[in-house]
Amino acid sequence: MTTDIIAIDGPAGSGKSTVARAVAERLGWSVLDTGAMYRAVTLEALRLGIDPLDSDAVVGVALAANIRTRPRVSINGRDVHDEIRSDAVNVAVSVVAANAAVRAAMVLRQRALASEEPGGLVVEGRDITTVVFPHARVKIYLTASLDERARRRGDESHESVARRDHADSSRDASPLRQADDAIALDTTGLSVDHVVEEIILCLKNTTSN
Repeated sequence: MTTDIIAIDGPAGSGKSTVARAVAERLGWSVLDTGAMYRAVTLEALRLGIDPLDSDAVVGVALAANIRTRPRVSINGRDVHDEIRSDAVNVAVSVVAANAAVRAAMVLRQRALASEEPGGLVVEGRDITTVVFPHARVKIYLTASLDERARRRGDESHESVARRDHADSSRDASPLRQADDAIALDTTGLSVDHVVEEIILCLKNTTSN
């Protein structure tokens, strides 16, 4: 398994995906967007006419799914990179992500994908520092004001983002929370470059210790 992992958690619109890609590009590392995996499962379930509340059926979709996130998100060989950001997925993804069996299946996939990486990996999501890679070399918790996060997610309203915050933080399975040893970075009003520099500094500090 790759030894160098930068794990980034945070709520919707905190900048995880953008920052993770920028950090990975800066370091020449790979990046894994775990949120896209849950969105892909959600989209596939909806495509098959499965109610997201039908736990067993959704788990079946997750277990059978072949999901890739690079260079574009695909499920079972079908490119869904753009479709996973649809309004329907925005509404249903928190229900799917709260499914404990789906999360268990995705965690195994995420760890397996990490084991295939020969070098460093930047992983972002909502339970990366607490569940998936609790021993990551660097653990970051990104946040920002609700106004800022809703502005960044132009496809979602304040109410939608707040609803997802509540769903993500209150679910029984791997709720969103800041790990005790994660470094919190409030990205409100900060440029991507500034946040990247902060994370690179955290990485350098682990190297020097």
